[in-house]
Amino acid sequence: MQRFAGECLALWLKFVRATSRFTDQPADLYGPIRDRYPYIVAMWHGQHFLVPFMRREGHSFKVLISRHGDGEINAVAVTRLGLGLVRGSGGRPARQFRKGGPAALREMVATLGEGSSVGSTADVPRKGGVAGPGIVALARLSGRPIVPVAVATSNLIRLSTWDRAVINLPFSRGAFVVGDLVHVPADADAALLEEKRREVERALDLAHERAYAMVGRTFRKARP
Repeated sequence: MQRFAGECLALWLKFVRATSRFTDQPADLYGPIRDRYPYIVAMWHGQHFLVPFMRREGHSFKVLISRHGDGEINAVAVTRLGLGLVRGSGGRPARQFRKGGPAALREMVATLGEGSSVGSTADVPRKGGVAGPGIVALARLSGRPIVPVAVATSNLIRLSTWDRAVINLPFSRGAFVVGDLVHVPADADAALLEEKRREVERALDLAHERAYAMVGRTFRKARP
C-alpha cells in the first residue's frame, strides 16, 4: 500500500507540473550560484512536494527521507521523480540512532564530497517553521553552502496538519524561488551555529513569501 501510494503521489506531482506554468526566480534559477555546486538544498516540511522539479540538467541530487511510514511513501515518489535517497532523520538526541540520524549525516557529507547535492527539510517533525540544528551541522562538516528553496502554486489546498502542508493543484501559475545562500564556517562555535540556524530560517521564510507573492497567494508559515 505504501508503494502504491508513493506511485500515485509521483503521478499526481507530474500531472501538476505538466499542467502548470512555472516562473523561476532568479530567471536562470541556479545561474548566479552555479560555481558553488554542490549545494545543501533546504526546504520547509509540507511545502516541499514539487521541489524535485527544481533540479536542473546535469545536477545530481539526493534527498533525505525518514524511515517511518510516511517516509516510505515519499521515498517511492522521490525515486520515481528521478532523485536519489538518503534514509534517516534527526530529532531528540535519545532517538537519533534509532531513526538513523548520525548515519544519514555521514552519508550526506560523503555525497556532497562526491559532487552531488543533497536536499533536506530544515525543520524537524512537530516543530514546523523552526530550523533545526542538523542542516547547519551538515554545512559546517561538509563546507558546502545551504540554498533555501521555495515552491508555490496559485491553486492549492492547505491542510490543518502540524506543518500546514500544502497540496498543490493542477492548472496553476507556479513559482520556483532560490533564496540567499547561507555559509557556515568549519570553525563555527555554538553561538555562531545558532546565528546561522536563524539565518536559514529567515532565508527560507523570505523565499516562500516571495514565491507565494509571485502566484498571488499569501504564505502561511507553520507554527511549532
